[in-house]
Amino acid sequence: MSIAPTPEPPYTAVIFTSLRTEGDQGYAVMSRRMVELAAQQPGFLGVESAREGLGITVSYWADDAAAAAWKRVTEHVIAQDRGRAVWYDDYQVRVATVTRSYGPDGPR
Repeated sequence: MSIAPTPEPPYTAVIFTSLRTEGDQGYAVMSRRMVELAAQQPGFLGVESAREGLGITVSYWADDAAAAAWKRVTEHVIAQDRGRAVWYDDYQVRVATVTRSYGPDGPR
């Protein structure tokens, strides 16, 4: 896993925070597939994910329209439905515009 390379702001971040149910029940396979599928979508910039009890996945998109289009991709809709029914005890999705970004090399 690495930090997603992103362009100079502005761009859109979709922050998915979740608490999982017990057991895998196909989650790991679907999770990998969603990353592969997202990477094929127009406007996809990258993804970062961490899970230690609380899971946080941030996907980066060129703009809000690209992020909204990803939400409507059929296979992603199926995964969302399965997540609500089987994989998540609780979750929250937040969509934000990144206006500043910086790291060890300074601002972008």
